[in-house]
Amino acid sequence: MFAELLLSAAVLTVTAEEARQEVICAETGFSRAAEAKDKDAFLSFVDPDARFISGTVARGRTEIGEAWAATFAEDGPTMRWRPAYVEVSADGKIALSRGPYRSTTVTAGGEINHSWGHFVSTWRRNKDGVWQVMFDSGGDAGMEPTPAEIEILESEPACP
Repeated sequence: MFAELLLSAAVLTVTAEEARQEVICAETGFSRAAEAKDKDAFLSFVDPDARFISGTVARGRTEIGEAWAATFAEDGPTMRWRPAYVEVSADGKIALSRGPYRSTTVTAGGEINHSWGHFVSTWRRNKDGVWQVMFDSGGDAGMEPTPAEIEILESEPACP
């Protein structure tokens, strides 16, 4: 109980901008894990009670890992996303992140194909103070990215 009170006090001392930066870095780390095809690192960003929607609903880390299996296959698509917008609740416990994503595939003939869209992730600060994804969904697949979205996607936020 005392540890939870200390953690709550620590969370309250984080400014809105600091919390926002934490979520930017969590979202970027989440993407980097997918880019590296590191399933274990990817799932470490996923809340145990998460729900991901992509045609169907995947519930929990096991189902989400199964739903994303193609992404972790060596010959599977490479995913990359970056947040363009991040908003954190006043209590610093919930955040929403939205931005562009790109899925890249390579055909047997070596042709590179990109598919673009937008993602929306809801993050929750867990009891240890770590941000994890609760809800995630992507849409607009096949969209044409704007120059600003390409710039965002190619950015590398200053994160550890």
